[in-house]
Amino acid sequence: MRGQTAEHLEVLVTEPARLEELLDDAEAMLRQVALPQKIRGILVTRHDPHRYTLALSDTVPFGETREQILS
Repeated sequence: MRGQTAEHLEVLVTEPARLEELLDDAEAMLRQVALPQKIRGILVTRHDPHRYTLALSDTVPFGETREQILS
């Protein structure tokens, strides 16, 4: 996992068996950033099977996580 900012993280999956663990860890980090603000949720974007981004998003209600898949 590598992070661009405190509000945007990129997850690169080299071991498919660790996918859920890596996404859960990234989501937990962003949840800590979102908690004081209480205005944005988390958007998880799957770019391909090995690359995901997670970001705080104004389009997702606080306390929720939503997923999208890019073609």
